[in-house]
Amino acid sequence: MARIAVIGAGMGAMAAAARLAVAGHRVAVYERGATYGGAVRRFERAGFGFDTGPGLLHLPAVYRDLFVKTGREPLESVVELTQVDPAARHVFADGTSAALPNASRAGVLAALDGALGAGTGERWSDFLGRAREAWDRTRRPLLEEPLWADWQVLGRDPYPSLPRRGLFGRRRPVADASLAEIAGHELVDPRLTALLESYALAYGFDPRTAPASAAVLPYMEQTFGSWYPRGGIRALADALYERCLARKVEFSFGAEVTRVVEADGRAAGVELRDGGCVEADTVVAGVAPDRLAALLKGAEEPWGAADVRPDAAARRRVPGRFTVALALRGPRPADAAHRTVVHAADRTAELAAVFGEGSDSGEGSEALCERPTVTVLRPDDPKSRPDDDHEAVTLSAAVVPYGELTLPPGEASGPVEETAAQAAAADRLVAAAESAIPGLRERVLWRAVLPPAEGGSVPGPALAGAGGRFLRPANRTRIPGLYAVGGWTHPGGGLAHAGMSGALVAGLIVNGDDWHGSQ
Repeated sequence: MARIAVIGAGMGAMAAAARLAVAGHRVAVYERGATYGGAVRRFERAGFGFDTGPGLLHLPAVYRDLFVKTGREPLESVVELTQVDPAARHVFADGTSAALPNASRAGVLAALDGALGAGTGERWSDFLGRAREAWDRTRRPLLEEPLWADWQVLGRDPYPSLPRRGLFGRRRPVADASLAEIAGHELVDPRLTALLESYALAYGFDPRTAPASAAVLPYMEQTFGSWYPRGGIRALADALYERCLARKVEFSFGAEVTRVVEADGRAAGVELRDGGCVEADTVVAGVAPDRLAALLKGAEEPWGAADVRPDAAARRRVPGRFTVALALRGPRPADAAHRTVVHAADRTAELAAVFGEGSDSGEGSEALCERPTVTVLRPDDPKSRPDDDHEAVTLSAAVVPYGELTLPPGEASGPVEETAAQAAAADRLVAAAESAIPGLRERVLWRAVLPPAEGGSVPGPALAGAGGRFLRPANRTRIPGLYAVGGWTHPGGGLAHAGMSGALVAGLIVNGDDWHGSQ
């Protein structure tokens, strides 16, 4: 039985801890904060409850496998999961709207044809067919297996884009195209383009620079569905924490790790802020790469020159999610969609505000455009409201990850006393959300603003293409006995990918560094 120290109690770290404990190891988790779950948080006040991180679960099979493998119990025995249908309602800039069914390609085709005009559904369906090819080519290396040593081959984009007509009518393939270029070339209708780009924006990607393989993002959601746990996504974190406790994982909160101890050329434990030192045979770090490097005290970089290296500049450019929690008077209408995406009035202005005027500039002109893309969450969940005569609604939008709308670096996201800039931004979100909830402002009892912390956002899933710029560092570090887990390492961010990160780290520790994933 090996002693394993886990730094951080995020979803990926807890997933690894539970699996390692079941494998017979003694696992202790050290979390500098007061609670577990990482970005999976919940804000509660006066009987209202709001998810302040992810609002829906995609690829639930990842957590179903986790709970079966760590307790021979189905996920649904500990979390009440329901499919959200429609998966989303989209309100476009021209006022048209479309409600997209959950996990039904034929249903989505019909819904788009009915809302946007004949032929739009088939065009979107054809696009998803090509996205499936990209998914099939990258599912194992980018989700189910440790990052390949020859990761450079993943720098080639797997998306089978349509050929483009060139000079003299000749057709040539579109090579290394961005997601935005694919959208303009294949989808044509600006509303379909807005639909596609909204998936990229939701994961923190700039569609102008994201590779065409980002097409897998809508494919994943529309194929595997959108799920909601009763009590919010936080209920999933609660269930995973309880599973860890049941498997004798030890947790220490308010326990900040200040150093990874090395001995004889391998990780040998951790030092804590209070001066304590914990010996361990293996250390699993569920922290951002720059913090992991700091914990090594400059003795050695976590990854070598030939590895995928963390990009500190890219981390600073990942947008934050500016969130507004609304307590409403009046019941939730029975036909209300769980999730509505209200698209920006000017997509070009929004991308310039969030990512910069040029696709690689990283310097936004302002923190939030006049009318941004706003995600509106209205769960039909009695646990989110004091009674049926009230409703809890969460609004969120992507914002520049620094500046007047964010909290200081390292500060946990939570409700704040609104600054003038934050109040103005919240007003913009509420105004946009009126397209989804008519008369919204008149129903507001109170609101709470929850800004993101500067530089604290987690990137989206790893993507193939673009020369490997959208890959994440490997779970194996160059230091024996030290592994990295969570959204900043392979296979990237998102609830499902965090869960897979934990599975990959546990597999490497249990089976050895030459393990290539479950077959």
